[in-house]
Amino acid sequence: MKHWTMTLLAALLALPAHAAITVRDDDGNAVTVTKPAQRILALAPHITELLFAAGGGEKIVGVVSYSDYPEAAKKIANVGDNRQYDMERIIAMKPDLIVVWMHGSAERQIAMLRQLKVPIYHSDPKKLADIPNNMERLGQLMGTEKVAAPAAAQLRAKLASLTAQYAQRPQVRLFYQVWDKPLYTISGASIISDAMRVCGGQNVFGAMKIVAPVVTAEGVLQENPEAIFATSEKSDADSEGGLAMWRAFPSLAAVRNNNLFRLNGDLLNRAGPRMFDGTAAMCEKLELARQHRNTPAAKAAK
Repeated sequence: MKHWTMTLLAALLALPAHAAITVRDDDGNAVTVTKPAQRILALAPHITELLFAAGGGEKIVGVVSYSDYPEAAKKIANVGDNRQYDMERIIAMKPDLIVVWMHGSAERQIAMLRQLKVPIYHSDPKKLADIPNNMERLGQLMGTEKVAAPAAAQLRAKLASLTAQYAQRPQVRLFYQVWDKPLYTISGASIISDAMRVCGGQNVFGAMKIVAPVVTAEGVLQENPEAIFATSEKSDADSEGGLAMWRAFPSLAAVRNNNLFRLNGDLLNRAGPRMFDGTAAMCEKLELARQHRNTPAAKAAK
């Protein structure tokens, strides 16, 4: 009996403390950690927000510029920006998981990160539903499923509610102005266009192949959108976010119907949990645009 007990004890001690954890990232690649990640690099602002929402804020050891939400993120060490990572600092941090976003100039930097032989998870939500999916998978990699799973469920409930509320509303053709100098917008491949679809909006440049194309004012006038959205930051609350330029064109439907709308860019331009609040704000503005169809000016233009 004693021999059997000792054999069982030896077998138990030989087992790993944690089984390996494997998930698929947004590229469909398998990402495996041998135990729950404890030292994580969050290399995009939306990734920082996702990790905090999934219960892993205290595990983040490095972030990049503009990772300013939640408040605790501002205290985390900065390891670079969209253009350049501080590789020496990253190596010194000894991360056991790196979460990246593949923007236009990221390939060279991510190639350098791969040389560290640290698991890399690519987070690039294309639709609103991908955000809670990311939260759950990151929660698995961190061992914080008890926080991540209910948080993801709440986001799915918000999405279902918004979809049901606006599914039957008349469509509104809109132009989304990311920047005014030069005039940037987004195509149908952007997650922001998915937010528009939920609200019953139609992106006038949705068919363009580039995700963030440059367009001309003439091109916008030709499309004649019924509503124009621009974004600005909280610190720029008094700004119109570049909307003022359109007031020079009173015949433009968005101007004529008083549908020039400014939204908080942090809530829509980052594919994190707050994007559901940004989507709700956009939906409210589009509902206002529908109401403006009944104004005397709008009726006279028909």
